[in-house]
Amino acid sequence: MSPQPDVSVVIPTCNRPELAVRAARSALGQTHRNLEVLVVVDGPDDATTRALAEIGDPRLDVLVLPRRGKAPNARNTGARHARGRFTAMLDDDDEWLPTKLAVQLDLAAQAGSATPIVACRMVNRTPRADSVMPRRLPAPGEPISEYFTVRKGLFYGDGFIQTSTIMAPTELWRAVPFTVGLRRQQELDWALRALREPGTELIYAAEPLVLWHQDEDRERISLENPWREQLEWLRASRELFTRRAYAAFTLSVLSSMAAPTRDGKLFRELLAEARRHGRPGLLDYLTHLQIWALPPSLRHRLRDLVVGRRSVSRPAEPAPQVHADVD
Repeated sequence: MSPQPDVSVVIPTCNRPELAVRAARSALGQTHRNLEVLVVVDGPDDATTRALAEIGDPRLDVLVLPRRGKAPNARNTGARHARGRFTAMLDDDDEWLPTKLAVQLDLAAQAGSATPIVACRMVNRTPRADSVMPRRLPAPGEPISEYFTVRKGLFYGDGFIQTSTIMAPTELWRAVPFTVGLRRQQELDWALRALREPGTELIYAAEPLVLWHQDEDRERISLENPWREQLEWLRASRELFTRRAYAAFTLSVLSSMAAPTRDGKLFRELLAEARRHGRPGLLDYLTHLQIWALPPSLRHRLRDLVVGRRSVSRPAEPAPQVHADVD
């Protein structure tokens, strides 16, 4: 067995050999070389295991699960097998830029806490445009649930965290596993629970270090709309949200999931949910209204027109830190 790596990279995958290989190569191509890459194949998949075997890098290890358990279970399995002090998650349809881990390890070394969770900005790449998310970083003292959910404009991406951006101590991934069975908001659920652990803090690298490929004609979990399931999760997780954040999530994320039904009763139900258990602001009401009034394709085009760009460069700014105070 090779010496202990600084970082273990966990990539869950299933029946997407080309994507799995692309993701694995982006991890193995990091400028920080002392790492291991654990590709967790979610059930027997000969095509993927053969494609990965052709990479021929001793730092790559492939774990094949006996049956499908979906991505949260695969990530948890990878974390249990990880040998690095830190573990970084990478979805199989995303890519890392070469300095991603080096930048995050440097930020972790400078952290004032024993358990730093290090995220980064990312390039949101759609067929029409690139945009950088999150568009802003947490403000000092800002409740973390509000940072993730409360919009400053009509389009998502102001505050944001995504699985492929996160590196955290391996022991934290084991202590706070992903919620198996949750189809959407897996990283939000994990981050809000993890940041309640003693000694944790969230740190962002200011530069975009991940390519998030939003191929909108390709099947992906983020395109599913299990709004009723998400409402049940939100209600069960209410203690993780401020009232302001609860309302914002209801009138943006849940609203966008339910809007394709065009059911006016759901429009009113979500509005009542936000007002009963949350504290909506004017922008939340406007967001809810425009989501239901405009077809998704038009909203996507408007979003890309407003926030999209073909160049992903942005001015450097210091990486802020926000402590895990959730109120």
